[in-house]
Amino acid sequence: MKKVYVAGHRGLVGSATVKALAALESYEIITRTHDELDLANRTATREFFLSERPDYVIMCAAKVGGILANASFPVDFLHNNLAIQVSVFDAAHASGVERMIFLGSSCIYPRDCLQPIREDYLLTGPLEATNRPYALAKIAGVESCWSFNRQYRRRYLALMPTNLYGPGDNYDPDNSHVLPALMRRFHQASMNGDSSVVVWGSGRPRREFMYSLDMGDAIAFLLGLPDSDFGALTDPDTAPLLNVGVGEDVTIRELSELVKATVSYEGALVFDPTKPDGTPRKLLDVTRLHTLGWKAKTSFGDGLHATYEDFLRHNNAPR
Repeated sequence: MKKVYVAGHRGLVGSATVKALAALESYEIITRTHDELDLANRTATREFFLSERPDYVIMCAAKVGGILANASFPVDFLHNNLAIQVSVFDAAHASGVERMIFLGSSCIYPRDCLQPIREDYLLTGPLEATNRPYALAKIAGVESCWSFNRQYRRRYLALMPTNLYGPGDNYDPDNSHVLPALMRRFHQASMNGDSSVVVWGSGRPRREFMYSLDMGDAIAFLLGLPDSDFGALTDPDTAPLLNVGVGEDVTIRELSELVKATVSYEGALVFDPTKPDGTPRKLLDVTRLHTLGWKAKTSFGDGLHATYEDFLRHNNAPR
């Protein structure tokens, strides 16, 4: 039985990954909270890895947030993520980890990419300014995977997930991503009897969304690939980069209408074009993932309803 350390197991992706791996009953899952292990502490992290000796690592730990959070704390998003990544990569190498899956983000791709975005579009143009520090940290993670594969023949794979949502999401009004932020805003407006809800931007940008439990399932699928297939993905001659998404997107206006309907809010929807839109479109090309034999299973409607039920349950919120 392989020992798998899931870093960031309390987060959106980490919790979904633990659930997917636990269902297989073929892994010994190792976790640590931030209070138990600060991954930015290189000495403590190396000692933990050398003590536990995980065979596999799923690297979900990161500082994440939406446009407002990225704009307000660029140093945190750059330096905190770099510190965590350097620490974990160093410890994984020192302890001989067989396979590592590093979680990046679709924001690593250029702002004005051709659509859908293929893995080889990385570093072919300027990044979106609103999340450039975070994107650069994640690009450094991709390069770390590739560098260790080239220099030390490691098998480190970098996954680039599309926008994720689902149980355990962050609904903080200042630091959350667009979908959970909208869900909280529409819910509060419904409870308060507000006549309208204001959404940042024009509503025209397009985004792709995938249910977090599907992401966990994708990670479990890829981690369990035969040596030949996982080895091909981490071949040192090519960037070990793989997109994970659903292959479909919606406009922010369409998203807002869907969340509004899910929450049963009956007021007006107002867009504020003075606020930033962010990247015009981010639709991932998931051809390579589909070729490997994995596709997302959860419809957007089902995922939104399950997420709202989770929001109500964990926030003790009335309907």
